Amino acid sequence: MSGEPNTRLSDLFGLAGWSKGELARLVNRQAAAMGHPQLATDTSRVRRWIDMGEIPRDPVPRVLAALFTERLGRVVTIEDLGLVRHGRAGKRPHDGSKEHPDGVPWAPERTAAVLTEFTGMDLMLNRRGLVGAGAALAAGSALSSAMHDWLHADPALAADAPDLHHPLHADPAGFDRYEAAPIGAQEVEELERSVEVFRAWDAARGGGLQRKAVVGQLNEVGGMLAYHHPSHLQRRLWGVAANLAVLAGWMSHDVGLEPTAQKYFVIAAHAAREGGDRPRAGEALSRAARQMVHLGRPDEALDLMKLAQSGSGEQVLPRTKAMLYTIEAWAQASMGKGQAMRRTLGRAEDLFVSDKADAPPPDWMQTFKEEDLYGMQALAYRTLAEFEPGAAAHAQHYADKALALRIDGRQRSKIFDYLSMASACFIADDPEQADRYARLALVSMGSNSSQRTWDRLRQMYRLTAEYAGYPRIRELREEIELTLPKGKAPKGPTGRGRGGVAPA
Repeated sequence: MSGEPNTRLSDLFGLAGWSKGELARLVNRQAAAMGHPQLATDTSRVRRWIDMGEIPRDPVPRVLAALFTERLGRVVTIEDLGLVRHGRAGKRPHDGSKEHPDGVPWAPERTAAVLTEFTGMDLMLNRRGLVGAGAALAAGSALSSAMHDWLHADPALAADAPDLHHPLHADPAGFDRYEAAPIGAQEVEELERSVEVFRAWDAARGGGLQRKAVVGQLNEVGGMLAYHHPSHLQRRLWGVAANLAVLAGWMSHDVGLEPTAQKYFVIAAHAAREGGDRPRAGEALSRAARQMVHLGRPDEALDLMKLAQSGSGEQVLPRTKAMLYTIEAWAQASMGKGQAMRRTLGRAEDLFVSDKADAPPPDWMQTFKEEDLYGMQALAYRTLAEFEPGAAAHAQHYADKALALRIDGRQRSKIFDYLSMASACFIADDPEQADRYARLALVSMGSNSSQRTWDRLRQMYRLTAEYAGYPRIRELREEIELTLPKGKAPKGPTGRGRGGVAPA
């Protein structure tokens, strides 16, 4: 007991709207449902948790996490409640405070536990049909500040971490974790192949349809990481966890679960570093930066990109560096910084060309091909064209080059290229070509579950207002209004705006 209030628990308790007596009764009822009928909590004990910083024994923290998750309709972990026994309860880190109360970075031995707990709660929200999007996003500066020293330190592999538990088993961190057991090389290979299947599905169809399956697979891998495998297998398992966490984050971002997505990107960075793969950790953080640009916070994206680039280490390949620079350029374009954007894209081009492919790229970089470089260049110039209309011609040039190479089934990226091209054509005063590419995008969007494609379509729709008198454009506007999902319909005609644009 710290003797001081648990500010995290207190804040969430206030949001939940329970009385202390109600919470005590709910804890007893939930614990009994979980197989702990002997638990007897009362109002005075709840008061000690909140006002005195007392940390209850297991299973109470897990029970409380489940109750708050269901009540608030978003994932709430033991970490969020300030009920982890290492350190002082309820204290926010000095650099995160209200923006980021999650204690990043957490202790290395906590990564598997945080992973399994968070995925377990996410699965519970899925199962009960709750929304899961009510938390606030952490500021990019808070994340980068909290993670800087940790990411730059030499990573200690999980296999070499202090053995705080039984050598073969650790207590479960979440309610939905599968009964995992020590595994061998063949099982790890199967998990690695499953990542490829999920990745291909996401690229082709969007994140909505397979998100729950990816989260469930990640939950199972977290259970496996509770065991101490030989170091080479443990390292590969951490790699699988990092890849699945990035996918879970990207799919969550794709369907608009933004705080959930951000948490998965942070978990992915932790998992990659635990496996000794700093370039993968940097790439995971770059996903969080792309998310920030999409949400109209490019300055915070630049904070995250600085950390992603510096934290990737010396082993990062030129093509990976090129990819990171394209994201930085997009953030600069979103701020109207044309000269900086052009310099950054120039670095990206030079690095991409300099990659001689003498070393095989990691599996997570195999989808950043020439067309993806062109697609990001098109996106950056299309975004800059909101400030400098002359940039639209460059956006058209690169979008055309990207589309000419899109033959690998990654339909979502092709839709983004169509929309970049259509938007650039509208800005360049070529409504006939804009109409053509907009209709190609619309035809492709019906089988895609990506909310980000609808966000991009809505951004393009705003550019049609100047041409609403053209019969073909008037028809296009009507078709878009009918096609957009409920709640995504545009709110009246507007001209060119500076709204966020989703990444490819």
